[in-house]
Amino acid sequence: MRLLAIGDINGESGREFVYNNLSRILSRYKIDFCVANAENSAEPNGITHNIANTLIQSGVDVITMGNHTYDNKESASVLEDNSRVIRPLNFPPEAEGMGYTICDLGNIRVAVINASGRINMTPVDCPFSAVERLLPKLEADVIVIDFHAEATSEKIAFANFLDGKVSAVFGTHTHVQTADERILPNGTGFICDLGMTGVEDSVLGVKKEIIIEHMRMPVKRVRFEKAQGEAWFHACIFDIDEKSHKTTTVERLRFNRL
Repeated sequence: MRLLAIGDINGESGREFVYNNLSRILSRYKIDFCVANAENSAEPNGITHNIANTLIQSGVDVITMGNHTYDNKESASVLEDNSRVIRPLNFPPEAEGMGYTICDLGNIRVAVINASGRINMTPVDCPFSAVERLLPKLEADVIVIDFHAEATSEKIAFANFLDGKVSAVFGTHTHVQTADERILPNGTGFICDLGMTGVEDSVLGVKKEIIIEHMRMPVKRVRFEKAQGEAWFHACIFDIDEKSHKTTTVERLRFNRL
């Protein structure tokens, strides 16, 4: 099977690019299953019912989130109402939503797990332990994980901890695509960060002048505003063998038009 993992969809420009182009991308690359991180898709962040529904109608099978999950007032109800939208597994147990979901494609069952890192992130439970406890309970053939984390060291350690236990681990959160796509020794596909689907002429999706001023004058409080303009699509394709459930090839995607 061919899995497409889309990097953080950021703001109106990012989500409109996905709405308008995903069906052609899925067809061109012969994709069987699509996962997209959308924790920054709404304003200021988080997700809404309309965005979630439109992404799914556009071809996204599972939507993952991250540290900005609950920044939008609708996010909690989206997570409660839609099993195809998940938040990090290692959030507090009383948090709305689930940390994983399983999709039955008929000939294969795909489990998608969302987890959050802890280095330079909001304090949460240990992602290593949370996923380790979950894996024996999953009735799935292919298991993939969106690891929403800041530190490359934590992402690499996490992926190696799970090497051979899951089919793929892809990082999100930093909004910059890394060039380290690979297959780990025991068959798990990995990339530190998928990158961002949003306006590249920005600072990680936020208007440049706002971030520059914030960094020059950190004592001042500023309101972050998402950049608008030409969006770039960042993603990764994982080819996963349906018998061994191991990744056989990994391909990065980066473009602003088809």
